[in-house]
Amino acid sequence: MSALLTDERREQMERVLSNRTRYFTVVLEDLFQPQNASAILRSCDCFGVQDVHIIENRNEFTINPEVVMGADKWLDVYTYNTEINNTESALKSLKHKGYKIIATSPHTNDVNLEEFDYSDGKCAFVFGTELTGISQTVKDQADAFLKIPMYGFTESLNISVSVAIALHHLCYSLRASNVNWALESEQYDEVYLAWLRKSIRRSDIIEKEYYARLL
Repeated sequence: MSALLTDERREQMERVLSNRTRYFTVVLEDLFQPQNASAILRSCDCFGVQDVHIIENRNEFTINPEVVMGADKWLDVYTYNTEINNTESALKSLKHKGYKIIATSPHTNDVNLEEFDYSDGKCAFVFGTELTGISQTVKDQADAFLKIPMYGFTESLNISVSVAIALHHLCYSLRASNVNWALESEQYDEVYLAWLRKSIRRSDIIEKEYYARLL
């Protein structure tokens, strides 16, 4: 299907894909403001974070199309909303995939963003709801606590701003490090195919005709 793209479009896809990572992932717990949710997805796309995990306990995650600007089309978004404690199931799944749980909240033994060491394994950064932050479940299961240092009277940033600041620093630093952060070959192909399906009209029919010829 890539042959159906213009050279310019194909090169753009491959360039963006070469900068995608699953070494970092973002977890959003119980957000309720669509503009925040949408701005965060946009930041994840801009900084090359492929996966976003959405936890819905009390609040349903909704998107504002005018804010997200289509960024969600290029991300893999996983939603947890079928359990009594969706936070518990989300963190369990992430740990099973080899992620450390990093709670983004001022806390005892927390680490400043600039000093955070991610070199010993994949990290899932958990951001909590707008009013109260991360839940006690996240605090209990976190492997580390991360904060953005502040020096004013206000104690916290808007959550979408926090995510953008954190991802800008972390992803810039990651790409300059010796960590193997890029997608594995199989992951690269899977994401590329998903993007092609979303980019080419009647891609499902094209695929069926292709496999029919193979058989």
